Amino acid sequence: MAESFRGMKIIGIILIIYAALVATHEGEFWPFSIYPMFSQAGNPWTRAMVLDVTDLPDEIIWQEHQLDQKIAPPVPLRSIGVDQIDYSNFISKTDEWTPTRLDALRQMLGPGNIQERSWMAAKVHGTLVGEDSVMVTIQPFLLITADSVYTNPNLPSAHYQKKVR
Repeated sequence: MAESFRGMKIIGIILIIYAALVATHEGEFWPFSIYPMFSQAGNPWTRAMVLDVTDLPDEIIWQEHQLDQKIAPPVPLRSIGVDQIDYSNFISKTDEWTPTRLDALRQMLGPGNIQERSWMAAKVHGTLVGEDSVMVTIQPFLLITADSVYTNPNLPSAHYQKKVR
């Protein structure tokens, strides 16, 4: 009887400690975290960014390159009133790039913001290389002007059409 009481006491103390840790960390405690940095660490990822390619020659703007060799300055989306997470989800999760979706992207960025400039919607892919390095590649995806959106001529049309499963 004394041993079962002692066992219950130990379990009770553990539950109290656990409840205190969860309560002070907004319901998240590392072993049960929903944050991708814990649950998906090491998996490849894709995000998106906008580059200002106005001053680049046409033969360069469609070339894939590494992040540390970025060929054009990024466009700070917050300064034009676009949420980075919404933009990134729009680019990375759209399977079928219809004329309506292409125009929606142009409207999201705002033709008034683009004006006479040329902006490149690029997919940024990150991959774990070895045990301690990450390779980040920028893939030009869509060229956006105030009145048009152009697809990358170097990518197969499958990148812009719904994938058949």
